[in-house]
Amino acid sequence: MPALRHPVKINVDLGEGYGNFKCGPDDELIPLIDHAYIACGFHAGDPLIMQQTVRSCKTHNIAIGAHPGLPDIQGFGRREIKMSPEELTAMVTYQVGALRGFLDAEGVPLNHVKPHGVLYGMMYRDKEICRAVYAGVPKGVPVFGLAGTYHEEVAKELDLPFVAELYGDVKYNPDKTLVIDRKKKAWTAEETKKHIRSQVETSSVTAVNGENVELPIGDHQVSLCCHSDSPGAVEIVTAARAIVDEFNKKHFS
Repeated sequence: MPALRHPVKINVDLGEGYGNFKCGPDDELIPLIDHAYIACGFHAGDPLIMQQTVRSCKTHNIAIGAHPGLPDIQGFGRREIKMSPEELTAMVTYQVGALRGFLDAEGVPLNHVKPHGVLYGMMYRDKEICRAVYAGVPKGVPVFGLAGTYHEEVAKELDLPFVAELYGDVKYNPDKTLVIDRKKKAWTAEETKKHIRSQVETSSVTAVNGENVELPIGDHQVSLCCHSDSPGAVEIVTAARAIVDEFNKKHFS
């Protein structure tokens, strides 16, 4: 029996450009993934980009989620901003509502919500921040998060379905939290494959200090996260797709 109890999906953040500026190779990534979450205008994205990204995902039958972030376009949502619980909830409600407008126009459901960047890290460190953010998620909509943290605990408390994430292009601390860089660093093909394969096949990972740590995925659905702004994003997701497909075929076909 594998350590993971469900087939693994792949998710990627999309629509993280602004105006004429494009961040990731979205068109190349969309055919490789199962879940997308789209920037909602606060850390990146604008109305036209959101609309175009929704339509592209719909064409490829990709499950679409909202990717709300802190109001920090210059810092790409990776700088901490102190906000009250009321501000956090309203901010998330606003961003999810914006994406839902485009989804409704295309007749596509909101599949999930996943907070972006440093907000994601603030939430797994601070229960009240996590509660405030999740309070802005529509009832019954799944949230993607880090298992064994406040993400999982608060989702259960608020009766939000929880999908546990693995990370294809982010390093882990020894306490099983993530190393959230301001700017993504390059990975070698060998590093990428080893990092992904370990998580998928054994539900464990080598932390930045060299320690092997177990990831508390439990019985949750699982989605492997990769980032469109990582150097070599297409190569990373291509490697992830091969490993995930091999794993799923071996254990769940």
